[in-house]
Amino acid sequence: MNPTEELMNEHRVIERMLGVMSKAADKMERSEEVDASIFVGAADFLRNFADMCHHGKEEMLLFKKMVERGIPSESGPIAVMLHEHEDGRAHVRAISKLAEMHLDGYVLKELVSHTRGYVELLSQHIQKEDTILYPIADQILTAADQKYLETGFEEVEEKIMGPGVHERYHKMIEDFEKRLG
Repeated sequence: MNPTEELMNEHRVIERMLGVMSKAADKMERSEEVDASIFVGAADFLRNFADMCHHGKEEMLLFKKMVERGIPSESGPIAVMLHEHEDGRAHVRAISKLAEMHLDGYVLKELVSHTRGYVELLSQHIQKEDTILYPIADQILTAADQKYLETGFEEVEEKIMGPGVHERYHKMIEDFEKRLG
């Protein structure tokens, strides 16, 4: 599996969490009971798996290698992705903070708003990476670049994420999916 395929596989996991969040927001809008721990867990997943692991691989490794191969970082697809990463982080900070509060009308409305904003942002972001950015990377990166990224991705998994983290998040997503029906 090449590095962009690994990143696309991670997108599929992230999309499952986006589905959980969307379903939880739907239930909240229908005034159905939703355990706030789902949003607390989602924020943890988004900070660690989606941002620190996945976006970390992109920002620290893939994007830098693409810039070395002539893709600008100040404009174009890399600049857009970096900007969207920052926008996503702002939504996740808000979701994390709001999920820890008492879910009265205002807090609930804000939580749903940030959840919807994040889901929409990241859904479109993933689509752009899968169909535009990663194909560009696959065209311009050399075999040595691909090997460098594979090694770097493994280091992120070992040193930043640690053993068992992916499995824990997969189990959490499965649990949330069952709880939400």
